[in-house]
Amino acid sequence: MEITLDKKNSTEGFIKIKITPPDYQTGVEEKIKDYARKANLKGFRPGKVPHGVIKRMFGKSVLVEEINQLLSNKLNEYIQSNKLRIIGEPLPVAEKAGTIDWESQKDFEFEYQIGMVDDFAYELSPKVKIKSYPIEVDEKVIQETIDDLRKRFGKVNYPELSEAGDNLFGELHSVADPEKKHNVYIASDKINKKQQKQFIGLKKEDVVNFDIQKLFDEVKDLATVLDVTEDEAKQLKGEYHLLINNISRTEPAELNQELFDRVFGKDAVQSEEGFREKVKETISGNYQRETEHFLDHHIEDHLLKETTINLPHDFLKTWLKTTGKGEINDDVLAKEFDEYLRSLKWDLIKNKIAEDHKIQVDANEVKGRAKEMIISQFGGPAIADQLSDRLDAITDNYLSHENGQNFMRLYNQLRHEKIMKFIKENITLTEKKVSVDEFKKLVEEHRH
Repeated sequence: MEITLDKKNSTEGFIKIKITPPDYQTGVEEKIKDYARKANLKGFRPGKVPHGVIKRMFGKSVLVEEINQLLSNKLNEYIQSNKLRIIGEPLPVAEKAGTIDWESQKDFEFEYQIGMVDDFAYELSPKVKIKSYPIEVDEKVIQETIDDLRKRFGKVNYPELSEAGDNLFGELHSVADPEKKHNVYIASDKINKKQQKQFIGLKKEDVVNFDIQKLFDEVKDLATVLDVTEDEAKQLKGEYHLLINNISRTEPAELNQELFDRVFGKDAVQSEEGFREKVKETISGNYQRETEHFLDHHIEDHLLKETTINLPHDFLKTWLKTTGKGEINDDVLAKEFDEYLRSLKWDLIKNKIAEDHKIQVDANEVKGRAKEMIISQFGGPAIADQLSDRLDAITDNYLSHENGQNFMRLYNQLRHEKIMKFIKENITLTEKKVSVDEFKKLVEEHRH
């Protein structure tokens, strides 16, 4: 057997494999004998079918099976022994395979198109400086959160006339297209302040007119009301009518033990001061996750920008279309290929960091994370004692579900967390505290 690598350039090439009879004859003969031992053909005793009969009947399929198995094994061995950094999978060259005559040919030649990744270097050192933006929890945010909680757990009533802050239910349609109607719910406190006056003093069956793009300050609020995408909401133009069907008003809940218990659980908080502190703690936890997520994105951006990785673009496009089950074509690639490349490069960088620094995740860590998740879903630490011995069985069942996909999801999550932790420990992180509004502005400016 002869295997050679023909490189077009540093990232693309062809592996050529030449196979002659000594490479496959022994395997074919063994398979023919195995067929003969098991064959049960009319006119012959079991296991006594002549070798020649079996060869005529099954020789071609046995030959194809043996050569395919041989190709698979030798191709993988060659890639591993030569330490080729293959990306995707080797693609058989169809033109070459299509010329084979399995009936009479003795010598065979196969060709596989491959894509490779050049070796690359990344920098992790104190010289790499990334800024983090912790969000300060100020009294304004705490009070807004408490007001929202009081409203959420408050008593709902249905007044005759609308006031500021009421919720309006009705039928919305464009003046230009009155047949296309939307049944909507609008929280009036979300409405643009200049527009709010005309939504006060309304009753059932009243109609209010407005410019659809002036109704809210943020397009996401309009998208939510109409249950459409933000892009679709941006396209809406002109005057709209809202026919009021109903009005609801929420009387804020009292700051008392009943509210404390409903929000945080029975007796978890027993005073207004404790309630405020618990609210602050919860907000801080949520903000910390947002800060960490934004920091991770900055780190990803930096490493992608500063790490040069040569990739076989033409091969990857061919590979994606070949393995995409008809769902990937040139139009899809034109829209999504750049994002695919970004994701691929980031995976390559993370994999190399993990390989270079022996960052690993074992099965016990995955099982531990699954237990934490299950305990949380069942109601927290108090439930762990009740589940007792059943917790292991519940965890094993969860991890094996869907052919182990839950296991792999948690494995990848833990591995990502370990890699990001290692990166953060080996670069210089500086902090700049910001308000929640400043943070939102930073995130919006940074969107790709």
